[in-house]
Amino acid sequence: QVQLVESGGGLVQAGGSLRLSCAASGRTFSNYARGWFRQAPGKEREFVATINWNGGMTYYADSVKGRFTISRDNAKNTVYLQMNSLKPEDTAVYYCAADRSYGSWSLGRALEHWGQGTLVTVSS
Repeated sequence: QVQLVESGGGLVQAGGSLRLSCAASGRTFSNYARGWFRQAPGKEREFVATINWNGGMTYYADSVKGRFTISRDNAKNTVYLQMNSLKPEDTAVYYCAADRSYGSWSLGRALEHWGQGTLVTVSS
């Protein structure tokens, strides 16, 4: 059974940092693009960042560019999201995803695999 399990969420003050992890099991995702989305209370899910299979290409939402960094460790089947300079508007449930294709993640297309999410709360 394929699973993506997020961890690392929690409560942090504005200006602080968190690192999210998404560990995959059930198959290797070394040849898959990986990425992150988030959904704030009362809002639609939005794209955050994606990384291609070998880490050579990344793409970020404008709202997180320069503050968040996505990375991956294929030996551990894990993708990370380092979040710095956090703002209250970053408060959301963060979901990781995996898909064979790297393109068009920000355009709302269906992706193959999703995690259950981890809550990040940023206090002002």
